[in-house]
Amino acid sequence: MKAKHLTLLAVVALLTACGMDIPQAVQTSYQTMTISKSDITVPLKYSATLKGTADVTITPQVSGQLMEVCITEGQQVKKGDVLFRIDSRNAQLELESAEANLLAALAQESSAKLEYESNKNLFAKGIVSQYMLDNAENQYKQAQASVAQYQATANRARVNLGYCTITAPVSGVIGSIPVYAGDQVSPSTYLTLLSGNSKMYAEFSVSESVLEERANGDAEGALDKFPDVTFLFKSGTEYNQKGRITSITGTVDRTTGALTCKATFPNPKGVLYSGIQGTVVIPYDVKDVMVVPQNAVVRLQSKSLVYKVGADSCAYSTIVETVGIGSDRDLIITAGVQAGDVIVTEGANNLVEGQKVLF
Repeated sequence: MKAKHLTLLAVVALLTACGMDIPQAVQTSYQTMTISKSDITVPLKYSATLKGTADVTITPQVSGQLMEVCITEGQQVKKGDVLFRIDSRNAQLELESAEANLLAALAQESSAKLEYESNKNLFAKGIVSQYMLDNAENQYKQAQASVAQYQATANRARVNLGYCTITAPVSGVIGSIPVYAGDQVSPSTYLTLLSGNSKMYAEFSVSESVLEERANGDAEGALDKFPDVTFLFKSGTEYNQKGRITSITGTVDRTTGALTCKATFPNPKGVLYSGIQGTVVIPYDVKDVMVVPQNAVVRLQSKSLVYKVGADSCAYSTIVETVGIGSDRDLIITAGVQAGDVIVTEGANNLVEGQKVLF
C-alpha cells in the first residue's frame, strides 16, 4: 500500500517536472436575483413605409412635343418652379385666333346695341313698329351671346397655352423622369412624381387592442394619447426628428385585426424620401410587471422555465410564461413565479434539477 502511494507521488512529481498542468476542481458560480415588480416602457415596433404628405403625379394637360425637361431626378424644387415645357406654338395660334374672333364679336355687339337703342327711341315716337324693335333687340342679344362664346374660347385657349409650361404644384423632390425632350406627350403620359417632402408620412398597421387601450372609451381623443414616436431606418439608425401619429383609419382589417396608422415626421433637410422602409417605434408604458434578464429563462422545446431557489439553497425548475418587450436583454414574466421569489440568472443553462447554488 505504501509502495502504491509512493508510486503515485512519483507520477505526480514527474508530471509536474514535465510542465504539465494537473486538472483542478473548479467551483461553478451562479448569480441570482430576487423578483420584484416595476413600471417600464416597452418599445412597440411596427414595419412602416414613408410617403410624402403631398405626393403629386405630374402629367400633361395638353398634347404636344416635349421641348424641354427643366429638372433632374432627385432635385429639390419649390412651388411654382418650371418642370417641363411643351411646344406652345399651336396653343399660341389658337389663342390669337380666339382673341381675333372675340374682337369681331365685340364690334358686332356694339353695332347691334346701337341699332337696338335707335329703334327703341324711334318706337317711342311711333316711327317704327313693334316688330322692328323686337327684331333689333333679338339681334343685340345674339351679339351678346356671341361675345360670351368667343370670350370662353379665348379663355380656354389662354389656359391651354399656360398648360404648355408645367410648374411644381408643391415644394418637394423630383422622382424618376421617364421622358426626354422631343418625346410626344399627352394627358395620359407619366412625366414624374413630385414628392412634397417637407413632412413625411410613415404608414403602418397597429393592433386594435393597442388602440382600444389608448382610447379608453374616447375614440376622438385617441390620437392625443399616443406619445411621440421614432423612425428607425433599416440599418437600425434612428432618425433625429420625432413624429406624431396623425391619423388612424376608421375600419379594422378583417384579416389582420389591425388598423392603418400614419405618423407624420418633419423633414426640414429633405433626408427622408418616399418609399423608404423602416420601423416606427411607439413607447408603451407597462405598469406593475416582473422583468427578468433573458439568460434567466431556459427554453426547453415549447416550454420556458426558470430555476427558482428553494429554502435549501437548491435550484428547482419552474415553468413560466413570458412576453418579449422588444429588447435583446429582458423579458416580462406573466405567470409561474411571483414577486419575492429568488431565481438563478447567470449560469441557468448549466443547472441540473436540485443542484445547490447558494453556499
